[in-house]
Amino acid sequence: MSKPVKTLIRNELADRFKDVKSLAVVGLAGVGAVATNGIRNRLLENDIRLLVVKNSLARQAFRSVGLEAAADLLSGPCAIAYGGDSIVSVVRELMDIKKQEEAKALTVKAAVLEGEAYGSDRIEAMSRFPTREEALAKLAACVLGPGSKLSGCMLAPGGKLAALVKAIEEKQDGGESTEQAA
Repeated sequence: MSKPVKTLIRNELADRFKDVKSLAVVGLAGVGAVATNGIRNRLLENDIRLLVVKNSLARQAFRSVGLEAAADLLSGPCAIAYGGDSIVSVVRELMDIKKQEEAKALTVKAAVLEGEAYGSDRIEAMSRFPTREEALAKLAACVLGPGSKLSGCMLAPGGKLAALVKAIEEKQDGGESTEQAA
């Protein structure tokens, strides 16, 4: 490949990855062309891109856009998966795809989450991380939980008092109606 062509490819990769902060490095060796196309289509449904790269050019592009952690993860035939809601959702989707018979050879080699590299030994744990929406929901539950318990404690005595007043009132109403009937 000539130097001008390499420069064009490197610049194109840098443009694609300039706003990317998290990505996954995927191995597609042993996955057939039809299965790879199916994987790409499934990922595109979730707004995830899959790009096969030449490692040396990708390393240079990653370093130029500040993804040094990703540059060190490239080894052997690689593809880069990025996009989606978060890198956790990308890894979850890839792990789910890997369960299919035609994609058994797919490997998630590594991932970068906000500048931190996760090797193949930590990918399974990453797939169990909560997504941003799930984490916000848990946070909201933690914040609202004590408040709901406090309001329950404050309202419980008032509810008991109201029940006693109602019982006394019903008892008095019941006594008056029997006297009037006699």
